[in-house]
Amino acid sequence: MLERETPRQELSRKIQEKTARTAVVGLGYVGLPLLIEFARAGFQATGIEKDPEKVDRIRRADSYIPDVDAPLLAELVASKRVQATLDESALADCDAVSICVPTPLRKTRDPDLSFVVAAAEAMAPHMRPGMLVILESTTYPGTTEEVILPALEGTGLRAGKDFFLCFSPERVDPGNASFTTRNIPKVIGGVTPACTEVGSLFYQQVMERVVPVSSTRVAEMVKLLENTFRMINIGLANEMALMCNQMNINVWEVIDAAATKPFGFMPFYPGPGLGGHCIPVDPLYLSWKTKQAGHQARFIDLAAEINGAMPRYVVQKVQQALNDRSMAVKGSRIHIVGVAYKRDVSDVRESPALDVIGLLEGMGAVVSYSDPLVPRLQFESRVLEAVPIEDAAAADCVVLITDHSSVDYKALVDRAPLILDTRNRLRDYSAPHILRL
Repeated sequence: MLERETPRQELSRKIQEKTARTAVVGLGYVGLPLLIEFARAGFQATGIEKDPEKVDRIRRADSYIPDVDAPLLAELVASKRVQATLDESALADCDAVSICVPTPLRKTRDPDLSFVVAAAEAMAPHMRPGMLVILESTTYPGTTEEVILPALEGTGLRAGKDFFLCFSPERVDPGNASFTTRNIPKVIGGVTPACTEVGSLFYQQVMERVVPVSSTRVAEMVKLLENTFRMINIGLANEMALMCNQMNINVWEVIDAAATKPFGFMPFYPGPGLGGHCIPVDPLYLSWKTKQAGHQARFIDLAAEINGAMPRYVVQKVQQALNDRSMAVKGSRIHIVGVAYKRDVSDVRESPALDVIGLLEGMGAVVSYSDPLVPRLQFESRVLEAVPIEDAAAADCVVLITDHSSVDYKALVDRAPLILDTRNRLRDYSAPHILRL
């Protein structure tokens, strides 16, 4: 008589045979590309999402994420390799579930894990032996063990024996054509060695390289280190910009020259402030967690202060530029070029453009904006409509916040009477009406 498979053996077999049914909870910039990769690797992939519009668009093979190729999505939907649903009960049929829900900060600057908690609570009623659950949402070290594990073990099942629980930090860089979900090395750590092994086996079927680590806490800290490194170095670049401005030195020239050193230096660049769902948020998760342990993350707090002050510095530069032309901010027409948080994406989360607009309007300016990827902008309690880039010619000052590739910068330089370039996109143009950060 054949010996019955253990949950681990059964799940490992299904993974290797590609018969394991996969699911992704949360279909945003991280979740949808991951869902596509599961399907491309040969798995049946179900996306579970609370937004009816996203579910409808996936069913119609209408990609709302620029990094997801629409023809590929259409092919996978037509073959039923990719499905989307609002129904959380679909989790009951799945063997491997990746959780990719938002982890924002509250107004009090402490972590908001409500989406993670909701995902864990949705998983619990559908847990059964032989399931793999992987949290990908960026969070503080300890979240997987302190939040997800108790909710799932509350069913009576045990991690490492009956089911397998891991953390694998998302490392998506929206708009990056060179590094995608498939070829970015995938770090993964489980709550037990068995969990790590099963999770690694699963992602090895999908990703080009998998990097196992010893625990979920290590995996959680990896992502925070990566983005804290970037946030602090951007803070240094921003502080250099402030110092260079006081000494009448071109900070962009300084950084470009320093970058010629083949060792010991990595260039980071100043800008109007931090944006997106990672760099402005993740380090504050780490700062909050370390404070709970009685340690103050001074580098993080200082960099956050410097970066957070950059939108106000941009407005001060606008004020100074107008003042030099005998104009006040109040009543002036200020046109913002680019409101997304980074080049060639449509995401406006934490975008410094929002702060710049708010500060300028607070000073009495009449503000308009252009952005080829953001036709409408939810700003405070109202919706702003993008206007054609040609309207910049009628403005008293143009502020270049986000340097999308599709903007005609030569036309902008030719038509706009005054430009503040916060990204050094106009580096090839030299004219008295072009000012730099």
